Amino acid sequence: MEFLYKLGLCSQLGFTRSMRWGKKLGEDPKLFIKDLQFEEVPVRIYQPRAPSAGRRRGVIYFHGGGWIFGSINSYEPLCRYIARESESVVMSVEYRLAPEHTYPTQYEDCLTATTHFMKTAEDYGVDPACIIISGDSAGGNLAAAVCQTLVSRPDLPKVHAQVLIYPCLQAIDFNLPAYQQNCGVPLLFRERMAFYVLQYLKGDASCLEDVLEGSHMPVDIKLKFRKWLSADNIPKEFKVRGYKPKVPIECSNEVYEEVKKCCEPAFSPLLAEDAVVCQLPESFILTCEHDVLRDDALLYKKRLEDGGVPVTWYHIENGFHGIISLFDCGRLSFPAGKKGLDNIVNFLRSV
Repeated sequence: MEFLYKLGLCSQLGFTRSMRWGKKLGEDPKLFIKDLQFEEVPVRIYQPRAPSAGRRRGVIYFHGGGWIFGSINSYEPLCRYIARESESVVMSVEYRLAPEHTYPTQYEDCLTATTHFMKTAEDYGVDPACIIISGDSAGGNLAAAVCQTLVSRPDLPKVHAQVLIYPCLQAIDFNLPAYQQNCGVPLLFRERMAFYVLQYLKGDASCLEDVLEGSHMPVDIKLKFRKWLSADNIPKEFKVRGYKPKVPIECSNEVYEEVKKCCEPAFSPLLAEDAVVCQLPESFILTCEHDVLRDDALLYKKRLEDGGVPVTWYHIENGFHGIISLFDCGRLSFPAGKKGLDNIVNFLRSV
């Protein structure tokens, strides 16, 4: 990679993207597949070919990749599988990527595509009252943020359900038990997660050490969110592998000014007000034990349940971040990942 960069053939980011971009597959005997643009946002629609007695459910999918990688091509196998197995119409969204485009661009692209799809659902054989918003990792962050925004949109149908697959839901605390226990576990290291967050937030990682240490947030801000963002709200069984509470430390105003937008619920959905959370739709949350983002999802699960929202939780005890996307990767696939994906499909079929 370094050799290619020195030759000027491509940057490290560009090379990594090209390796992970994926390619559009050929025709699918069970699906009609269309590439469209919804208000200048590229999307791909997967529609089952088989006749349906009525309108189908619609599944909106936001891909993962730390807001800087991923594409509708790289998630083509997963979206095809969901469409075929759940007999749903799936819309995959090609939102713009960081660092070229920073927050809130990705969120706005996803919101734009979602609202357009909801308004035109019947054109694709979808029941507007049965639309599910979903995503994994960074896409799970975007799915949660879009769902929260749509709570205050009476002009649109209510979202029927949300599916959050090991989502990133906050950028305040990178020292939760899961971050400490799994800091060096592939496919997502603790330092790399903080790097992705900063690229999404502001296009560079100049505050990386501050974010990792927790010195990017004033103590009073941390105390404000402590009722929602605290290791005390994580079940004891998730701390047995080790956890050392971090003593709050002060930050400089300069650093806080650079990163303060990460306190916005559209960036950190875990920090949304109770009045919003209690209006969210039925939810499916998937977590992996060996994943730095495990506790983000556990804390959000508690908030949803405390708000009276029905939650189906599936935990992969021997799972790691990204395991679902590997379901069809031959020797790199894991039975636990395929089982997790089938649980998602079963949830979709049940709502």
